[in-house]
Amino acid sequence: MDNEKAIETEGTEATQNWLRRFIVRKYDFLEQPLPLVSRLLIIIAAVTLLAVFFFPLWNMTFFSNQYTDGLMLDIYAYRLEGAKTPNRDDLREINSLNHYIGMRPLLESDFSEFVWLPFAVGGLMLLALRAVVLGKMSKLVDVFVLFVYFSLYSFWSFYYRLHSYGHNLDPTAAIKVEPFTPPLFGEQVVGNFTVYSYPDTASYAFFVYGILLFAAIAWAWRGNKRALAAAEA
Repeated sequence: MDNEKAIETEGTEATQNWLRRFIVRKYDFLEQPLPLVSRLLIIIAAVTLLAVFFFPLWNMTFFSNQYTDGLMLDIYAYRLEGAKTPNRDDLREINSLNHYIGMRPLLESDFSEFVWLPFAVGGLMLLALRAVVLGKMSKLVDVFVLFVYFSLYSFWSFYYRLHSYGHNLDPTAAIKVEPFTPPLFGEQVVGNFTVYSYPDTASYAFFVYGILLFAAIAWAWRGNKRALAAAEA
């Protein structure tokens, strides 16, 4: 019985020691300073996000026998914009076609994302620059975690919008089609249209932003690891 208690006590102490070492290492990791290279990478990342205010996040193009040149729809962080020619506004044309299959029109006023998305992007830029000024790993990790959450939520929100538009069809529409979800990525045949959906310049800017933040974390961690090894040698 005493042996069992002793073994249990040793196991508890080993767990506590492991947990204590883990907490100390985590604290040391988060409190380490950011080297110059990491700070430069963060600054470049913040500047890269400026592209979100000037270029589309996503592009969708619709081809059919009637529209061999394709109807183009650009999705920005704050607006929808169809390609325009002297004789045609593609967004208006897409909404007219959607009416025949019972899909509600694409209106900027229906997208709450257009209100908060530019502020969220600006917040990511400011938080990144804050990490540069404060110069701590913990601040950089905070920004990276927020960026990952923001990216996942944005993809979910985009997919939800597509699903909602394609599944809430008017049953009295002139043309009957099965409920569908327009493609988030790639191509899909919808009725007599082939729809192509791909990320555009601003989405690639988001990707570069995340890669640069991760590179800044990795560079700082490796530099701190080398410094500790040199101190112990």
